[in-house]
Amino acid sequence: MLGFISARQAGLDDPLRLRRAESTRRVLSLELNKDRDVERIHGSGINTLDIEPVEGRYMLSGGSDGVIVLYDLENLSRKPNYTCKALCSVGRSHPDAHKFSVETVQWYPHDTGMFTSSSFDKTLKIWDTNTLQPADVFQFEGTVYSHHMSPVATKHCLIAVGTKSPKVQLCDLKSGSCSHILQVYCLEMNMTYGQIMERQLICHRQEVLAVSWSPRHEYVLATASADSKVKLWDVRRASGCLTTLDQHNGEKSKASSEAVNTAHNGRVNGLCYTSDGLHLLTVGTDDRMRLWNSSTGENTLVNYGKVSNESRKGLKFSVSCGCSPEFAFVPYKSTIAVYTIFSGELITMLRGHYNTVDCCVFQPNFQELYSGSRDCNILAWIPALREPVLDDVSEKPLRRQHINPAYEDAWSSSDDED
Repeated sequence: MLGFISARQAGLDDPLRLRRAESTRRVLSLELNKDRDVERIHGSGINTLDIEPVEGRYMLSGGSDGVIVLYDLENLSRKPNYTCKALCSVGRSHPDAHKFSVETVQWYPHDTGMFTSSSFDKTLKIWDTNTLQPADVFQFEGTVYSHHMSPVATKHCLIAVGTKSPKVQLCDLKSGSCSHILQVYCLEMNMTYGQIMERQLICHRQEVLAVSWSPRHEYVLATASADSKVKLWDVRRASGCLTTLDQHNGEKSKASSEAVNTAHNGRVNGLCYTSDGLHLLTVGTDDRMRLWNSSTGENTLVNYGKVSNESRKGLKFSVSCGCSPEFAFVPYKSTIAVYTIFSGELITMLRGHYNTVDCCVFQPNFQELYSGSRDCNILAWIPALREPVLDDVSEKPLRRQHINPAYEDAWSSSDDED
């Protein structure tokens, strides 16, 4: 580290290299923090977590009890031991609370004044953070498994929603409209923004368990289904579907009875783009995780080994940002498995929960990880502190003042003895 700093001060090294090196070191030293607790509010399992991207300070959680909690992660007390307090919650007694399990919560990507939640009660709700009142409610015919807002969109305000229906749902925050058929903004020919072409487009054959907008292209959407397929869409196009991901890269034998163009051999219930949007990670109930080139749709064939996944609904996993290499944090029974994304190496298993982990979220500002489990707890995983390194020159004047005798210099010269 001192070498990095010296090279940076001398102008011999890129500051980004120093930042990446430190970010990587911090991720590799993640451990359960015994000095930081997250206040326990939920009375049942925690399904989803989200940290707002503006300050990285406020976190949302959603539980199987239908409760939504907003936490402040900042240590306002400045004490070594502290608890991240719940600022407010939408509890069971709230008149607009979800009736059943909350499956996804997400902050509005551009400020903390609004957040969204979706539930097994067949609703997607848009919340005003200040009043904790719903500004809008979208009702669906089937169970809602997942929803997502684009982190980079500037020309649309669409929320993609995955439900029990095989059709992808798009809700427009500007107009408040929602349809059980895919609504696509068509910018081709003489159509202008705001003109919507409605088209009944069967995206999958079974329920849509996970949806995710690309962090690179605001109109590109990925969807994952219980039909073993993952599809990429451009919502501007009339045809919609860009590609259906194929785990065999088109090389499967024609004689095989296995269905073609499947991403997994089981339900696909997790999607996560890398931070640059160039690759897409998927997880399925076939106990496999796969890495795809998001431009070509090619399976990169990275082998992560067995990634245990027994969830019948969506699985919320996360990736690092600003590290070299980058890492994936995947719930694995009662632990969180940490993998290097591009080599597939299992780095470590973070152990601390007493029951199945269903979600985790990465805080890139400080390289911290938060996980939620069916044990009703949210745990904070924090980079370990550096061990102090004693320097022969700089530490000499301090050694006599140090309380611990183990650090004192016991050597003496013959002059001192006289």
